[in-house]
Amino acid sequence: MWEADSAQRRDGAERKVSGAQVVAEALKAQDVQYVFGVVGIPVIEIAVAAQSLGLTYLGMRNEQAACYAASAVGYLTGRPGVCLVVSGPGLLHALGGMANANMNCWPLIVIGGSSERSQETMGAFQEFPQVEACRLYSKFSARPSSIEAIPSIIEKAVRSSIYGRPGACYVDIPADFVNLEVKATSVKYTECCLPPPVCMAETSAVHRAASVIRNAKQPLLIIGKGAAYARAEESIRRLVEQCRLPFLPTPMGKGLVPDGHPLCVGAARSRALQLADVIVLFGARLNWILHFGLPPRYQPDVKFIQVDICAEELGNNVKPAVTLLGDINAVTKQLLEEFDETPWQYPPESKWWKTLREKMKSNEALSKELASQKSLPMNYYTVFHHVQEQLPRDCFVVSEGANTMDIGRTVLQNHLPRRRLDAGTFGTMGVGLGFAIAAALVAKDRSPGQRVVCVEGDSAFGFSGMEVETMCRYNLPIIILVVNNNGIYQGFDTDAWKEMLKFRDATAVAPPMCLLPNSHYEQVMTAFGGKGYFVQTPEELQESLRQCLADTTKPSLINVMIEPQATRKAQDFHWLTSSKM
Repeated sequence: MWEADSAQRRDGAERKVSGAQVVAEALKAQDVQYVFGVVGIPVIEIAVAAQSLGLTYLGMRNEQAACYAASAVGYLTGRPGVCLVVSGPGLLHALGGMANANMNCWPLIVIGGSSERSQETMGAFQEFPQVEACRLYSKFSARPSSIEAIPSIIEKAVRSSIYGRPGACYVDIPADFVNLEVKATSVKYTECCLPPPVCMAETSAVHRAASVIRNAKQPLLIIGKGAAYARAEESIRRLVEQCRLPFLPTPMGKGLVPDGHPLCVGAARSRALQLADVIVLFGARLNWILHFGLPPRYQPDVKFIQVDICAEELGNNVKPAVTLLGDINAVTKQLLEEFDETPWQYPPESKWWKTLREKMKSNEALSKELASQKSLPMNYYTVFHHVQEQLPRDCFVVSEGANTMDIGRTVLQNHLPRRRLDAGTFGTMGVGLGFAIAAALVAKDRSPGQRVVCVEGDSAFGFSGMEVETMCRYNLPIIILVVNNNGIYQGFDTDAWKEMLKFRDATAVAPPMCLLPNSHYEQVMTAFGGKGYFVQTPEELQESLRQCLADTTKPSLINVMIEPQATRKAQDFHWLTSSKM
């Protein structure tokens, strides 16, 4: 008996583990569930090890799309997804996704294979200063000094990605680490890092903020995606309803309080921003999306109350009246305590509400008029009107493109938090299909039956269109709508295109914004076994979308032809001032 126990202990002591296995074990120890990537030398074994431990691995067609998917998982779950890439060019392709995650403040871990340590500075295969390069795009970038150090580095990367302002982190794994084996007993796995600490605002600042809100003549709450990430929907909705305050969601703040709520003033966005005298920012930044908080988009003397987890964000572009530094959910609860102690409501029949409601009514009437137009090809509003009629209330809506995204934001409604994903703070095109894949995985594991509808402009679809093969390979029932106007911003119909090219080459006469007219993007989907539809009328759109929503077995793509010169209704203020020619 003693000899058997001794032999068993000796075998355990002599058991070896590879670097690839240690990486996978360390990720699992940190409660990381999803890994996306494009494998090759030297990271194939890491993907295999991750799968063998039960981590979900999805092989993508492009590293950028893989990185977008991993970051969207971080936003949707609060736990970082992993993007696994090869050395050199593979990592370079992922940098766009890292930058996008950092700008959006979403947790992400990128693990990159790199050249063997013994070949550094010798011109090794795909040699590149990866750790140094990633520092510009991440919160934390490091290479473990040994296989034994991998667990602590991965723990720090995960912790750094979710603590404070979330963001991207990079871990470099040299090629010689992947298959190198060490004694299993020499590797000490780090316990899963604790959840981010919940910080609360100073009590005196909360008192001041409540006082400023009570004295506002024309108040406005702006709900940003930081509030969505903080899961502050319950407390924010209670504050809105208890104080009867008008609110405006940013694009990815939609749904924390349902878009159809009677206190939502999204249909009067420009008027609300321009005339408000007190604005409370819940996890929303005064960047280009909110016009930097400056006149003429705002009143010169408007008072901003900023609620944010990041101290460095407070006071950017505009000096705030009050700053509330802390977890957005916790700070909102602090404000609620103030209004519980001394109840107060903004008067529902005020002049401010009358102004907002009049503008909402006129804008909604104009949008309805545009949506009801019967002429063909269809315009954006007609398309989105018919899509909105059939959208499930709990579906994920992914959207990107220029007019496609901007108009879709105003027409397509969100009723639940974290159900809209779009180009975001960085304005990144090409994120759509990666985001949709991430949403489909999260829905499958956490909310079975919820659908993912990905609304793409034809230009935006082109950035990552091959990811439809990924959807088909993993049988993700995503519905893609390509709103096709034959161009970037605007295009030309077939007759105008042929006439333009009658005597000269396309490189000389085709406007830079033009794409090939009537491209059959739906055939990309059918090529891989999904369903494709080419639609030109409202009736065809309605029927194809009905069929797609009824089929939960495979992905589908609806290619919707619209008027090439269609655009959005006239705007008082544009998000960007540069010309679209």
